Amino acid sequence: MLSIIGCGNPNRQDDGAGVYVAQQLLKDPDIQSCPNVQVFDAGTSGMDVMFQARGSDSLIIIDANSSDSEPGSIFKVPGEELENIPDPGYNLHDFRWDNALYAGKRIYKEEFPEDITVYLIEAESLELGIGLSKKVSTAVQRVITKIKDDVSSYQQIR
Repeated sequence: MLSIIGCGNPNRQDDGAGVYVAQQLLKDPDIQSCPNVQVFDAGTSGMDVMFQARGSDSLIIIDANSSDSEPGSIFKVPGEELENIPDPGYNLHDFRWDNALYAGKRIYKEEFPEDITVYLIEAESLELGIGLSKKVSTAVQRVITKIKDDVSSYQQIR
């Protein structure tokens, strides 16, 4: 099973990029017709990422990024490079998808995917508000195309 999980907060403009990707893929008949592909909108819940990824052999996460790079830049990063050990003082609101990658592997062991890819889209604005900036909206469409290619490749090896 390939799980695709969009993360972010759509009430903070470009932070909703991952959620928007997931919502578009959920409406895509080509993606929805794939029996071994599931798409989730996890919003800001890292725990949902951990729970939804369990039992998958591959995982794709999409989220906004804030690194002072050019807005709309796309980074494709192996998941193991982004795993982050949760602080013991965290509460559920502080537990993010990067914590979920670390914790999921330790809790679920072989039931957690080893093949993890993260698409990060550089945000232009993370201020309160609805809607993506033009640069991020364009980048989101490019990420959707890349993920559809990933799904096609996944289908060919299954």
